[in-house]
Amino acid sequence: MKSNNPVFNRSAEFSGAGSNAYGNQSYQGGGTTYPSYGQQPGSDPSQWGTGTPGAPTTPVTEGPMTVDTVVQKTAISVGLVILTAAVTWFLTPDLSDPAAALGPLYLAIMIGGFGAFGLSMVNSFKKVVSPALVLAFAVLEGVALGAFSKLLDAQFGGQENIVVQAVIGTFAAFAGTLAAYKFFDIKVGDKFRTFVVAAMFGMIALGLLEMGLSMFSNELGLFGFGALGLLFAIGGLVLGVFMLILDFDFVERGVAARLPERESWRAAFAMTVSLVWIYTNLLRILAIMNSD
Repeated sequence: MKSNNPVFNRSAEFSGAGSNAYGNQSYQGGGTTYPSYGQQPGSDPSQWGTGTPGAPTTPVTEGPMTVDTVVQKTAISVGLVILTAAVTWFLTPDLSDPAAALGPLYLAIMIGGFGAFGLSMVNSFKKVVSPALVLAFAVLEGVALGAFSKLLDAQFGGQENIVVQAVIGTFAAFAGTLAAYKFFDIKVGDKFRTFVVAAMFGMIALGLLEMGLSMFSNELGLFGFGALGLLFAIGGLVLGVFMLILDFDFVERGVAARLPERESWRAAFAMTVSLVWIYTNLLRILAIMNSD
């Protein structure tokens, strides 16, 4: 059971030797072998004992990933993004003051954005997921989002409060996508996974190209507030919904395969990336629609 998503295909349990949980074979990854259901060590009552004083204790095996563990980890990750964004919003200068400097906001966007992008690459290609790196990504992403949201709200928000609208729209997109995934029993195929991942990296490459051109005062307008910027943002929003579908598929397959609980952090990271992706594109769409 191997995923084409770079976030998920680093999971040793999905890419390791052996079949999936339906074949009741062992998953091996990260130097550790996970026994199949019904083959756990010590399952024979005749082998149970109280232990020998001074003898080393048997390590406690990790429980399986469940929907509850994924929900808990995702809530922690997304909550940390929101909290850090709120703190950044309140600690940066008030843009209602004409004399307010924009330097701190741009600095927060650059530090948070580049830091989050770097950690997202590490988390995506890391074989063993690291909860600390996932949380660090959430903090840096929150710094960038808080500053970015405040900047767009000051420029295009007016009386519309586009940040609140974008937050509500993001969670509505999450709920709607989840409902559609379950109600229509969406099945994710290899072609769909390949398309979504290729489109995601394509948009990232275009974004980096745009940033590089902007250093020489020559932009394509992909992140602008014109017609091309609007089309790019709408495409990004649709892609974010597709990314959520891949996330739900990973969770469903991971729970069925009884992956170790630590893989819940990988799912939480992926869903945090998807939600941030949806939010930023939705915020840009609202900003463009409210621009003169």
